[in-house]
Amino acid sequence: MAQLARRHGTGPASLTEIAEQEDLPRAYLEQLVISLRDADLVQSTRGAHGGYELTRPPEQIVMGEVLRALEGPIAPMICASDDPNHMTCSRSGHCTVNFMWVRVRDAISGALDSMTLADLVPAAARVSALSVLGVPAVRINPLTLD
Repeated sequence: MAQLARRHGTGPASLTEIAEQEDLPRAYLEQLVISLRDADLVQSTRGAHGGYELTRPPEQIVMGEVLRALEGPIAPMICASDDPNHMTCSRSGHCTVNFMWVRVRDAISGALDSMTLADLVPAAARVSALSVLGVPAVRINPLTLD
């Protein structure tokens, strides 16, 4: 997802390119994009210049949404899932540590839901559409603004 965020707005990226850049097996990425596509986080384009791209700008994709799409509900323990349809422990109503696991879950969910994909990929690290077309990037010195 970070690679797609870096390339957002420049067209689809092939899984082969992403696999090489991230040093991951292509077959593993193929499994991941199925879940990401089902969650409407990525879309695919077929053909010679096809590949995958984000369905929304990185600023609009919450990291909790990405993690839930890939891993399922946030659940540090089975008794503390954030999915109401997830199986619960028969002891959760009177368990002395359930309260702790629910707080841990809420803290994790809060952190993930307060962060977007753009937070992981700063604007300076993104490939601009112009640079893909061969137009050099204009660099501004943040200290002098020139």
